[in-house]
Amino acid sequence: MRPRERRETGEQDLFRSRLDQILDMNHPLVRLARTVDWRFLEGRFGEVYTDDPCHPPLPTRLMAGLAILKHTYDLSDEVLCERWVENPYYQYFCGEEFFQHRLVFDRSSMTRWRNRMGEDRLRQSPPRPRRSSRPSCHG
Repeated sequence: MRPRERRETGEQDLFRSRLDQILDMNHPLVRLARTVDWRFLEGRFGEVYTDDPCHPPLPTRLMAGLAILKHTYDLSDEVLCERWVENPYYQYFCGEEFFQHRLVFDRSSMTRWRNRMGEDRLRQSPPRPRRSSRPSCHG
C-alpha cells in the first residue's frame, strides 16, 4: 500500500497559524522545499511499498524530507528528531502545514524506511528540482 501523501489543503485553523504564514518564505529550506520534485520522489519511493493494513506507511515527503535533512546536516536520527520538533523550517520542509509540538512518527520508522528503500535507491534519487534552473539557497 502506497503512503497517503499529504497535499497542501490551504485550510485555516482558528487556534493555529499555518507555517507558510509565519515563516520567512525566503529561508533556504523553504526555497529548497519549493524546488524539490516531491511527486517524483513519491513515485520513486512508492514503488517499494506493499499492502499491509497493519502498518500504514508514512507520507513519502515526510520520510524523504527527513532523509534529506539528515544527510544535508550530517545528523543522527536522535538529533534530527529533536531538531524536527523544535524547528518549524524542518517541519515545513517535510510537508507539515501546522507546527507540530511532538513527533508525528516513531524514530525507528526512519531506520525501517531507509532499509525498505535501500542505499542504492536513496543514492540514485537525489532531490530533483521542478524547474530547469534551481535557485541558490544562499544570498
